[in-house]
Amino acid sequence: MTHAHTSHASHEAATTIYTCPMHPEIRQEEPGDCPKCGMHLVPENELDQHKGHDHHAHAQDGHAARSDGRYDTVPAGYDGPVYTCPMHAEVRQTHPGSCPICGMGLELDSATMAEEGPNPELVDFTRRFWIGTVLTVPLLVLTMGPFLGLPVREIFGERTTLWIELVLGTPVVLWCGWPFLVRGWNSFRTMNLNMFSLIGMGVMAAWLFSIVAVLLPGIFPDGFRDAEGHVGVYFEAAAVIVTLVLLGQVMELRAREGTGKAIRALLDLAAKTARIIRDDGSEEEIPLEDVQVGDRLRVRPGDKVPVDGVVVDGRSSVDESMITGEPVPVEKVAGEPVTGATINGTGSLVIEARRVGADTMLSQIVEMVANAQRSRAPIQKYADKVSGYFVPAVIAIAVLSFIGWAVWGPAPALSYALIAAVAVLIIACPCALGLATPMSIMTATGRGAQAGVLIKNAEALERFEKVDTLIVDKTGTLTMGKPRLVGVFPEAGHDEAEVLRLAATLEKGSEHPLAEAIVEGAEERGVTLANADDFEAVTGKGVMGRVDGKSVALGNLKLVRDLGLEAGHLTEKANYRRDEGETVMFVVVEGEVAGMVSVADPVKETTPAALKALHDLGFRIIMATGDNERTARAVAQRLGIDEIRADVLPEDKASIIRELQDKGAKVAMAGDGVNDAPALAQADVGIAMGTGADVAIESAGITLIKGNLDGIVRARRLARATMRNIRQNLFFALIYNASGVPVAAGVLFPVFGILISPMFAAFAMSASSISVVLNSLRLRGAKI
Repeated sequence: MTHAHTSHASHEAATTIYTCPMHPEIRQEEPGDCPKCGMHLVPENELDQHKGHDHHAHAQDGHAARSDGRYDTVPAGYDGPVYTCPMHAEVRQTHPGSCPICGMGLELDSATMAEEGPNPELVDFTRRFWIGTVLTVPLLVLTMGPFLGLPVREIFGERTTLWIELVLGTPVVLWCGWPFLVRGWNSFRTMNLNMFSLIGMGVMAAWLFSIVAVLLPGIFPDGFRDAEGHVGVYFEAAAVIVTLVLLGQVMELRAREGTGKAIRALLDLAAKTARIIRDDGSEEEIPLEDVQVGDRLRVRPGDKVPVDGVVVDGRSSVDESMITGEPVPVEKVAGEPVTGATINGTGSLVIEARRVGADTMLSQIVEMVANAQRSRAPIQKYADKVSGYFVPAVIAIAVLSFIGWAVWGPAPALSYALIAAVAVLIIACPCALGLATPMSIMTATGRGAQAGVLIKNAEALERFEKVDTLIVDKTGTLTMGKPRLVGVFPEAGHDEAEVLRLAATLEKGSEHPLAEAIVEGAEERGVTLANADDFEAVTGKGVMGRVDGKSVALGNLKLVRDLGLEAGHLTEKANYRRDEGETVMFVVVEGEVAGMVSVADPVKETTPAALKALHDLGFRIIMATGDNERTARAVAQRLGIDEIRADVLPEDKASIIRELQDKGAKVAMAGDGVNDAPALAQADVGIAMGTGADVAIESAGITLIKGNLDGIVRARRLARATMRNIRQNLFFALIYNASGVPVAAGVLFPVFGILISPMFAAFAMSASSISVVLNSLRLRGAKI
């Protein structure tokens, strides 16, 4: 061990290895982004400081030692909420704000600290957006009125109108757009150029040009003044840019706000109090956080189990569906383990606490969801990457055009130089770049909702387009999630209806879902039930009692053998039914096997066709279920599923996904139980069935309202159409700007005498926005 450490240290001295906090297998000698999750790579020797699980433990020794410590402003010993950037883990501070590297809004480092109430940044941006809209609309009316035949400028007079535009536009730029100006300034200060660099630069160029045009119109050449000496202003361009970008930010923040809700939904599952049994036998209600390992706790009928533990007294059935996703309650007797947040049935239990606080399964699920959600990279990297190359080029062209006109331009040379430089900056302003993704997403989410597919954010669509492996849960995803009676098989000399009547009568008093399925099945077939006496439940085997004076038993093969009987040829039939994915119970009347009843969780009607379509769309399909392998294999073979993972525990699903991701697979997970929440969050895309648990829906990127797999088919087609649309939008957003920049710089002037004014630059900028909006609206008619 020591030797390995030493050799590693000597290698580190020679070269720095960069790795991903979420994917330590990613190791390279150059800094950059993780190819799997998009997170910022960090030096390997600083990896511990970037682990989200115990960031407080590292706060004291980590933030001073870090090479990029200027981004970590968390003081030593601080134990409150920490905000970090989803793309740059080294950015950590004690208050919300924007990332000094990329300009993105910071998120809570540990989602378990998610605060109740709205996101303050979302509230602030929403207020700025509405105020910006109120001021921008009359500004547009003043500007566009003459083109629409409205005599608005004549009413006030041109000079007064210009001052009104200044009064309306300035608050939009300087107050509504202030966060973008700050982010733009930070991007230049740190030389991490991004979309906010262009937004801040373009808005300020248009606004400053307009301020000068109103206050000092005389410095402009005659060619840029009208007959009355007024120069065209571009307050509306600056205001529209700010308002549209605010709209995009509000949409993004709304989508990201769901992250904290998933954690809150999980935490709400836990019991708030526990009923402790004191040494003297007295019982007392205490807060959950006061429970210690070893405490004996009473769990009354209908109560939530407070912590993970083991039953020491009593017998009951416990509904574990929120943890396991399986609908059948599990019988619990002394020595059986119980899990916190599961719901006790009709019996009373005394349990001994074994795992409390952060050690409980629910807390671990919360931590897994939080870690998986924090590891994601936002789709805004598209626009930022483009801007990263575009911004320096635009600035360089603006500077060169200014110098060129100042040195070689006609008199007044400086005025021409200013016009050219401002036209370059305005035509390059990427308001359409800010719109490209949100407009497509807004249209796609509306189109998806019509088709029963709810999209959480743009990132889910981006990732889903590239997914090649789909993991599905069996219960509630492939199947209905509710057991039903599927067959009654009487022995010779016994009537089918009579066998069912005896079985259903005996089960009438039971709350077990399998019993419920038999009773409902009998009622559907018009069988009249009698009353049962001397009812007795035999744990893990079945039930016994008397019906119409006859002794009747219903249960598995163990119960039959306990009664000294053999099921004979029915055993073979029972195995066949089990291979069909069914649960079989034998009916014994007066010491003789009278037949058997079969119960199954039926496959949804839409499942087979959906699975075929998913295969056609390029998915490899894996079924992960808590069921035994025999039942799981039977379902998988019948449906043509590529691979099964049976007897899967809750924590296994997320590790299966990690294992597949480590092999390079892009994984989507479809599920509906609380147990699926960590896996849904770990997957590249989580897909929640709308009929499932709220926390599964909150953890997922895509939710299917009807809970049918054919919704995944629609989601895949929608993802492909949307991402194609976004790429087209990014092209439209840049083509006008990129082709207009050299024209604005004056390359056509020596040959054709053409020098475009900032008005034409603003029009070209608007044209790209209109193209983006119209192209996005085409998604409304996308065939999915």
